[in-house]
Amino acid sequence: MIKVRILALLSVMALLLTLPAIASAQEVMPHIFIGNATVNGLNAPSGTVITAMIGGEAKGSVNVGSNGAYPALHVASGSGSEITFVLDSLTASETATWEQGGASVLALNASVGGGGEGESGAAGSAGSAGKAGANGKDGANGKDGAAGANGANGTNGKAGADGSNGKDGADGKNGAAGPAGPAGGGAVAIFALILAIVALIGVGAVYFLGKQNA
Repeated sequence: MIKVRILALLSVMALLLTLPAIASAQEVMPHIFIGNATVNGLNAPSGTVITAMIGGEAKGSVNVGSNGAYPALHVASGSGSEITFVLDSLTASETATWEQGGASVLALNASVGGGGEGESGAAGSAGSAGKAGANGKDGANGKDGAAGANGANGTNGKAGADGSNGKDGADGKNGAAGPAGPAGGGAVAIFALILAIVALIGVGAVYFLGKQNA
């Protein structure tokens, strides 16, 4: 918005510089102002009259437009150089120094009851504490700590179940031969052998006789 106003001001200045050369050599170029006007911190109402005063005389006036902006205010020279500005009946706190052919962007501020701003009031009491904010996100996991001391020894476990029987062991080696027994009687042994032979013959005869009778 300020840039637009500066461009507008420059356009006005260019227009003034192109005035016909037939203008009176004694005519004095005005000092032009544009900007915003506020009353008690709010945009001045549309239609508010801004009057430039030099030495108690009005040297130019303009009406405030929309949004508190005022168009080019042409201020003629007067008996002095300090310019004061009146918004309707309120004197603005800002002043300016008149310059021939000058162009300025000036915000004008007025308040009811005087031109300047009043002293700041005492600070109000502190408000009640606000609600606690939401919990922040969990931070990253920290590094592992050092290993703790060894714990006490645990109690002995119960005895396990009996195992299965093992396989039979291998046969042992034969023992050494015992000593020879005493020699038996020779005649008795011969007689027993004869009886055994006779018995075998008898058995064989009985067997053959049985086969023939069959």
